[in-house]
Amino acid sequence: MIRVGQLALVVAAGALWGASRMTWVQITTFDGLGHPQTAELNGATWSTALLPLALVVLAAAGAALAVRGWPLRVLALLVAAASAAMAYLAISLWVVEDVAVRAARLAEVPIAELIGTERHFAGASLALAAALLSLLGAVLLMRSAAKGRAETARYRRGPAVAADQPSDTMSERMMWDALDEGADPTADRVNPDSKGR
Repeated sequence: MIRVGQLALVVAAGALWGASRMTWVQITTFDGLGHPQTAELNGATWSTALLPLALVVLAAAGAALAVRGWPLRVLALLVAAASAAMAYLAISLWVVEDVAVRAARLAEVPIAELIGTERHFAGASLALAAALLSLLGAVLLMRSAAKGRAETARYRRGPAVAADQPSDTMSERMMWDALDEGADPTADRVNPDSKGR
């Protein structure tokens, strides 16, 4: 499960990097002297947090190899928060009513020379897919941490359960312990000195 989560995080980081290279907004300007000029703003320019988020997710994928238990839960929560940030950056391209002012500022052109803007949603869609993949990775990491905790608790309860059992019964674990010591657990227990003879 944890390997699938790591794979989802690595793919999400790659998708974010791809989204940062794609065009998000294209602007057209005219200064009154020559022909209209066009400029393209890629994802890294439009949303500067894309690349840092990609690095965070990639680092989380590597850190999942080294942490277990509650640190893995904290890591999963951090990845979930990063996925929420990715989704916000992607969806904002759709919901923002006017991108002209921000586009002119990012392209460093006077707003008076701006004559048109065009949004390209492929990069934002890829970033949204990366958000979903990273959220999936966070869920798998959280489930892996919970499963590991349950297995640890069950292992720790084993000796206590064995101690509570009546003396004339032998648990499976006690049988294996007896075999490890060279004793025959199927032999008559009245003769405890029979050691695998």
